[in-house]
Amino acid sequence: MTQQQSPPPIPAPTPQPESDFYFEKLKEEELWLRRCNACGTAYFYPRDICPICFSRDTTWVQSSGKGVIHTFAIVHRGPTPPFRDRAPYVPVIVELEEGPRMPSNLVECEPDPENIKVGMAVEVVFQALDDNITIPYFRPAQ
Repeated sequence: MTQQQSPPPIPAPTPQPESDFYFEKLKEEELWLRRCNACGTAYFYPRDICPICFSRDTTWVQSSGKGVIHTFAIVHRGPTPPFRDRAPYVPVIVELEEGPRMPSNLVECEPDPENIKVGMAVEVVFQALDDNITIPYFRPAQ
């Protein structure tokens, strides 16, 4: 009898000094974004310089964790071993209430185009990969 092996772990992101706060808050199951004080734009991914006006006058703001699906795909054949055994899965771009668009995966939803629509309301959920890294995913809004 052959033992079934679990799939290889998903590669974890590597925090950088300017994203350490972001990853610390994810461990507390909170989603935080950067906002530019000069132009008022909230943005993702976390970085110290505003991608719109290039100001360094930025601050952290807590996101509501709510948004809508901007676009999605259903992956039936994962591209690398960590993802092959997880297919099908649904990568999404979520437009958060605060404005920025954020890449993630849709969870807790059957990966069928009958169940997933552009504009569908979603909310953040969190999954710990290990003691140091927690990942934000999105599920249909309750």
